[in-house]
Amino acid sequence: MGKLTSTKVKAAKPGKGADGQPTKQILVDGEGLMLVVAPTGARNWMLRIKVDGKRRDIGLGSVDDGAGANAFAAGDKRLDDTPLMLRKRLTLAEAREKAAALRKLAKAGGDPVTERDRERVKVPTFAQAMKDAHEALKSGWSDKTAKAFLASLEEYAVPKLGGMRVDLIDGANVIAALAPIWTDKPVMARKVRSRIGQVLAFAKARGWRRDALPDARELRTGLAKQDQGKNFAAMPFAEVPAFLAGELGKDATASRFAVLFTILTAARSGEVRNATWEQIDLEARTWTRPASMMKMAKGHVVTLSDAAVALLERWNPDKALRTGLMFAGVKGGPLSDMSLTKALRTAGRVETVHGFRSAFRDWAAERMPTIPAMVAEMALAHKVGTATEQAYLRSDLRDMRRALMEAWGRFAAPSLSGVAENVTSLRTAATS
Repeated sequence: MGKLTSTKVKAAKPGKGADGQPTKQILVDGEGLMLVVAPTGARNWMLRIKVDGKRRDIGLGSVDDGAGANAFAAGDKRLDDTPLMLRKRLTLAEAREKAAALRKLAKAGGDPVTERDRERVKVPTFAQAMKDAHEALKSGWSDKTAKAFLASLEEYAVPKLGGMRVDLIDGANVIAALAPIWTDKPVMARKVRSRIGQVLAFAKARGWRRDALPDARELRTGLAKQDQGKNFAAMPFAEVPAFLAGELGKDATASRFAVLFTILTAARSGEVRNATWEQIDLEARTWTRPASMMKMAKGHVVTLSDAAVALLERWNPDKALRTGLMFAGVKGGPLSDMSLTKALRTAGRVETVHGFRSAFRDWAAERMPTIPAMVAEMALAHKVGTATEQAYLRSDLRDMRRALMEAWGRFAAPSLSGVAENVTSLRTAATS
């Protein structure tokens, strides 16, 4: 039982200093709860406890002794329905209750100040939290990623989650948002799931959410099984030489030659469609791609094989005209992704342009066993190794990549490489 009584609280006055002036007086109730009377006569409750081994003095609110304008008639229902943790005026009984709750939380390893202030924070809706997360995080993203983040969530998540407070969104709510696109648009659905998670994680970091994020396994359990055909359709690497030979015998169009250059460099479609002549050094046989056009947002130098160089010289033999986009569309801008796909369909192929990267990787694994796998991954501009390995690996293995890409060019396009037949001396290429 505490030492204070309602009568003592009501009668509490400031102390007096040696000079007779009012001073702060502290009256102890027990278990860390104290009544602090300021020199002005203001009375406030304070809780003194240890949190993580350190003393903390936590203000609980001012004294409500039932006097003055805030008094209530005996037996009346309190007009203040504010939760206990948010009340700014507390009776002795309420102060003890609030102090007990915070002590219990501290003993359990929690932060009593966070608990005291938790409900003071105005929790935003998912739509607002999404915008706040986008604004805070976009500086670390490319423009394309930032735009895709907002566009996908506004289209697929906001209709179901937009008006909900972020602290109330659970797995069932996320499942309801994803269900309409989960099997029809599996790739987009997985991106939306990830981005919803980003928004909720951001909300948790800002103190708007206390519960754990919806578990990925829980979400999968509540959604239909997706088609497992997630990989890009790829042409078997053994068929690549015949395909290139057939395409080289046709009219030279921007989309057709863009596909061929994509194959010979194992590049991504977007990287080729946005490539400029200024990035190409035919004498050094390199294609220097800036970070702005790379998926990993890191600049990358591609080594050009004899076949790739010959293809570019055939496409544009006039050096004076080698400026701007290498493969411009009809209106002068970059080719669309669909234009490259159309070139494949015209050739009677059902694979994707991106799938040629897989064909290159399979070829490297099967036909170039003396070249480390890391070299092929670097040629694809993939991140390789652990963080520690990356810290120590300062070389871009350019000489080994050049040998690998030269061998690929000889295999895929022997006519452009000056090889009479489709026979590649792998040992020579690997060790040259």
